[in-house]
Formats: sequence, C-alpha cells, structure tokens
Amino acid sequence: MHPIKLILLMTLLSAANLSHSQKQQGKILFCYGDFYPQDIKGYDYVIVEPTFFNTEDVQTLKSQNKHVLAYISLGEVNEAASHYDEVKNETIGVNKQWNSHTLDISAPATINALKNQIEDHLAVKKFDGLFLDNIDNYTEFGSTPQLKDSLVGFLKGVKSRFRESVIMQNAGLFIIEDLRPLIDLIAVESVATNYNFEKDTYQLRDKKDYKERLDRIKEIQKLHKIPIILIEYADTEKLKKKIKSRLKASQFDLFIGQIDLQKTPRFKK
Repeated sequence: MHPIKLILLMTLLSAANLSHSQKQQGKILFCYGDFYPQDIKGYDYVIVEPTFFNTEDVQTLKSQNKHVLAYISLGEVNEAASHYDEVKNETIGVNKQWNSHTLDISAPATINALKNQIEDHLAVKKFDGLFLDNIDNYTEFGSTPQLKDSLVGFLKGVKSRFRESVIMQNAGLFIIEDLRPLIDLIAVESVATNYNFEKDTYQLRDKKDYKERLDRIKEIQKLHKIPIILIEYADTEKLKKKIKSRLKASQFDLFIGQIDLQKTPRFKK
C-alpha cells in the first residue's frame, strides 16, 4: 500500500476508535437518588427513580437528553415503595440482601398496582419508557420461574397500551426468547466486576468467569439483534480505568457507578 494511503487509513482507524471510546463515556446514567434535573445533560439514556421527579422535572430531563426512563421493579417491592401497602398481602418471599419482598405478578392486586404505577410514569409524567428491574426472578435460576408466563402476559398489556415507549430489561437473559418482542434493549450488571456484598468491596471479576459472561452476552446480542448496556461498579478512578480497559474491545455501551446508584457517579482518586 502507498505510504500516504497507509497513513490516511491509520488516521481514520484511530479516529474511529477514539470516536467509539468517546461515545461510551457519559452516554448512560443510572441514578435512583434525587438530583437537580437541569444538571443532567447529553446522555442517550437516563434511568431514574420516578418518585423524585414531577412532570416538569421529566420534561426538563427529556429536553436535555435523548431517552429518560422510569425505574420499576416487576419482581420485587421495597417497604418504602408507594404501592407497597397495595401488594404486601400478595408477596411471596423476601430478598434479604436488598430487604425487599417478592411480587406475585399473577395476583390481581399486584397487577393493578403495577399498572397504576406505569400509567403514572408514562401517561402522566411522560417518561420516554421504563427500566424493568428484577426480571431475573422469572428465570429458572430465580425465585419465581413459575410466574414467567404471567410476566409475559403483563408486559404484552404494557406494550399494547404504550406502543411507542422504550422498554429496557435488566438481566433475565435466560428468558430473552420470551421477552424479545416486548423489549427494546437489555442492561446487564457486573460482567467485568464482582462487588462483594459481605465485605462491601469493589473488585474485578475472575478472568475466566468474566470471559464466559461476556461471550454469553455477545451470543445473545448476535442471535437476537438487540442493543446491550453493561452496568459495572467501582469506587475509585483506578478501578474505573481497569474496567474500561477490560471492556474496551467489547464495544458495548457502558455505565460505571457505585453499587447503590443513589448519586451521580463519583470516584475516589
């Protein structure tokens, strides 16, 4: 190849890699705590706890970002949730790690409470869509695999009512075949990292385990042709850099924050 053409090609490839790297950084925000909406700008996806924001706040967020999604758990409910009293008599277990109660999504009161929540998020406050948490409860490895069909039926109703809304699923990869027609993208947590809840420490995942998880996600993306966002956890700039380095070649969109997701990410030097 002619030297000038070679230099031009290398320059273009370098620019493309830089562009992709910049695209990953700052593209996604998960924050379940309160913040000033006017401070959040330039994200492709902003996922928030909707109880902290009124219609005006949501409009501000939407005017400054591409997609603003409301968090909702379809598998569990916390005692602090506004709809807890409506569903507490129909819960069927406890998640001690997060101090939450397992939902029975086939129960009439639970269905009604969740529908009311979604109606408020999408029809009243005008969020762009929903972030569905605790979907992995409905897989064979979760606490309520017997309710998978009820989950699918519930989501069919949501999609029918809100056809234009963006639906992001968190985890639940083992039932993606059932849910793919009803969702637009998937978030997957802790592929490169492995937070230790017992010791309250942030760390990278074992290399073998990491590779197996990453390969599985790549297979799912290829088979189902669906966008995937990785959610990783770090408390220091050093660990954040290691995560980015580990995932650089994967080309997945990436969010890195603290485990509780209560504040916009801040990293210790």
